[in-house]
Amino acid sequence: MPEFVYKVKMTSGQEKQGSIEAPNQATAASKLRSQKLIILEIAENRKSPLDALKKLNPLKPTVKAKDLVLFSRQLSTLVSAGVPIVQGLTILGEQVENPAFKKVLDHITEDIKAGVSIADAMKKEPEAFEDLYVAMIKAGEVGGILDVILERLSAYLEAADELKGKVKGALMYPSIVAFISVAVTIFLLVVVIPTFQEIFEGFGQDLPLPTQILISISDFLKANIIYLILGAIGVGIGLRKYYQTKTGKAKMDEMFLKLPMFGDMLRKVAVAKFTRTLGTLIKSGVPILQGLDTVAQTAGNVVVEKAIMTAKESIREGEKIAEPLKRSGVFPTMVTQMISVGEETGNLDTMLTKIADFYDQEVDVAVKGLTSMIEPIVICVMGLVIGAIVIAMFMPMFMMGGMAG
Repeated sequence: MPEFVYKVKMTSGQEKQGSIEAPNQATAASKLRSQKLIILEIAENRKSPLDALKKLNPLKPTVKAKDLVLFSRQLSTLVSAGVPIVQGLTILGEQVENPAFKKVLDHITEDIKAGVSIADAMKKEPEAFEDLYVAMIKAGEVGGILDVILERLSAYLEAADELKGKVKGALMYPSIVAFISVAVTIFLLVVVIPTFQEIFEGFGQDLPLPTQILISISDFLKANIIYLILGAIGVGIGLRKYYQTKTGKAKMDEMFLKLPMFGDMLRKVAVAKFTRTLGTLIKSGVPILQGLDTVAQTAGNVVVEKAIMTAKESIREGEKIAEPLKRSGVFPTMVTQMISVGEETGNLDTMLTKIADFYDQEVDVAVKGLTSMIEPIVICVMGLVIGAIVIAMFMPMFMMGGMAG
């Protein structure tokens, strides 16, 4: 998305410079005006290739979930103790070790001093505070329960980070084993087999068919290894670009939910995230329609997002939330039934939290089952491939031994 640099005058009369991401200049200007800023200058920021490389730098400091959890809990304590918000942010800004987060807190403090609300100030820092965080802070400001909201946010972020960690943990070990298997196989084909090939050339007999196939694969890899690596990188970049398009993301997200082993786990992760996020928003006083809008934006899956937005439109027309969720086919029957009970009893937020807790456990079970299933599959495939290579290499030697005998 293009970035626009601007120079504006705030309500206090102070001038400020910064940057904002938007599809076009008109949208960027509209966003700035919505924050009660007078635009003096605005232009698209033409970035050099060096700037793009800096943005892709994996060592670049970023705001992590742990930073937000600690910040939310500490700020909640300061606010509940009666410390003014600006003073509290200043205190926390001096204690933060992450330079990226420290910079964000400095910007927020300056904006609040200039008369901007806390939620609007955080909205200007999307890399640190997502829409969900901003929506809850806004509800806390309006309701005068900012300390309570911050405490709920810290609990929510901890649970969400733990859920993400479980999924990453499920994929980590199989990925490492698969990578090592491919690396060992390539090493054998490119380095070890050519050595045996020199021995086989003086054999004076036709080589067994498996050995001939293996040598042909080895010759092909040696001649084209660079092109194959570049091709794999190109395919990876192409898939990533395709996933960034609206059509590509919709098709691939739908495919992910239908994967044999991973689809069920991803569906459970989506349900746990949806119920915990919506439950936290409703409990914090965010209106149901605004809450659904925020949850849809942070769903992470287009199929789930469409189901949530359909439910939102049905509620706008007077329908209850459970029925459109059930019709979508994305959410299990048990989930929609429990949501329906929550609506009938007036305890929707409590019921959503219970569903989230249940599905967190389900994700944990699914992760363990997935890991225990993938490990033997990867190891068996690795054993079969390497075993076939070893047998193909030693078959001529067995023939030589038989002839000598």
